[in-house]
Amino acid sequence: MKTVNVKASREYNVCIERGILKDAGEMISAVHKPCKAMLISDTNVAPLYAKTVTDSLCASGFETVSFIIEAGEESKNAVNLALIWEALAENSLTRSDIIIALGGGVVGDLSGFAAATYLRGIEYIQIPTTLLAMVDSSVGGKTAVDLKAGKNLAGAFYQPSLVICDPEALKTLSAQTFSDGMAEVIKYGFINRPELLSLLESDFDIADVIEICVEDKRDIVSLDEKDRGLRQLLNLGHTVGHGIERCSGYSITHGSAVAAGMVIITRAAIKAGICDNGVLEVLIKLLEKFSLPTSCDFTAQEICNAAFNDKKRKGNSITLVIPEKLGESGLVPYDVDKLLDFISGAWKND
Repeated sequence: MKTVNVKASREYNVCIERGILKDAGEMISAVHKPCKAMLISDTNVAPLYAKTVTDSLCASGFETVSFIIEAGEESKNAVNLALIWEALAENSLTRSDIIIALGGGVVGDLSGFAAATYLRGIEYIQIPTTLLAMVDSSVGGKTAVDLKAGKNLAGAFYQPSLVICDPEALKTLSAQTFSDGMAEVIKYGFINRPELLSLLESDFDIADVIEICVEDKRDIVSLDEKDRGLRQLLNLGHTVGHGIERCSGYSITHGSAVAAGMVIITRAAIKAGICDNGVLEVLIKLLEKFSLPTSCDFTAQEICNAAFNDKKRKGNSITLVIPEKLGESGLVPYDVDKLLDFISGAWKND
């Protein structure tokens, strides 16, 4: 088993091994004594894995109840958050009980925010079933719901007690969902892991890729848990990507939006003379290998209008993650009124 130890406001392990879903109960009982557990999942994941996890929990002495949401980004909202609070209360969960998130990023973010706020905080476990969640959203303690104004605008930093990653679950993902996760994987390579870019160009074991990404996120989170500086590097492509998602009414998936966002920000950086020309070629080659988009149909103005509501905005400034050379990115603050000029560089002809 691959184990990555995360030291943050709560210390916990991220465990990566094929076939460990059936051992979830035993693994959870090692970090939390048997109690009442609410399993939160969605309509895609629950039919596939809820019974395996629930049976394992029961065998280890946990009493389980379930809450199932509709699959999709549109479910990550305040209405479902309140419904989870009510379900937790109706089932008499106390501060000594736990929430278990079984699913992708939507389930994990929503479950984590519910755990952070119910009874002012109860423990929760992440069992991510998508690649995107395994390499990114399940680790680091960011929890949130979306508002009409934008993504993840209401949330809390709240670390899980354990993360269980079973790469076997990736076999049931659609090609699109797997590609979405690869966008986040590629992001790590361009932030500070050039060796990952080389690995992705060859045949690779996805468990090794997950471990590398989790280790990188662990290292960054341990230095900047509350996202005040270094951790913002993990947002490469995300400011533009969130704008693309919002412009599309969330019909464009997160991974696809981030992929296009990385290309746009890289093109703009090259036009501005702050990024090596060769970075874009490698980026596009990798995105195309994993069937990810390298452009979008929205204008720079439309994307900037959406980005103005990004949670990373501070007053009249927004921090962009700018690729500078292969495997190296930096943080650059921009005045909001100058953002359009910078982004527009991605649309200008050579």
